[in-house]
Amino acid sequence: MGLSPEHMLMSGYVVIADGGRRRLWSAAEKLRIVEETLDGSASISEVARRNGVSANLLYRWRRLMLEGGSVAVTGDDDVTSNRLVRQMDQRIRKLERQLGRKTMEVKILREALDKVRLKNRHC
Repeated sequence: MGLSPEHMLMSGYVVIADGGRRRLWSAAEKLRIVEETLDGSASISEVARRNGVSANLLYRWRRLMLEGGSVAVTGDDDVTSNRLVRQMDQRIRKLERQLGRKTMEVKILREALDKVRLKNRHC
């Protein structure tokens, strides 16, 4: 069995090292590359080849940017839609109102308890 230089034999196991490394793209690089796809002068595949990035990754960056803007591409995270953000804001406001009511109830009950205790002391 002839092993190429990329292979080595270690303790009966063959380790295959493709020599490939993942490139870390800066936010500025991602944005620049995605912007190249937006002018329509070249296909996404062409832009990907020209910049040494996989077409699938470029499609992902483009989708993230179109859905969430440059912030999504920067972090390469899932995008939270505006609708979901509005729903979460509404939920927060509702919970804050509930908390305010409960805080007020506790204050009223505490005052009532203090009055009962004071009344019991005078009896």
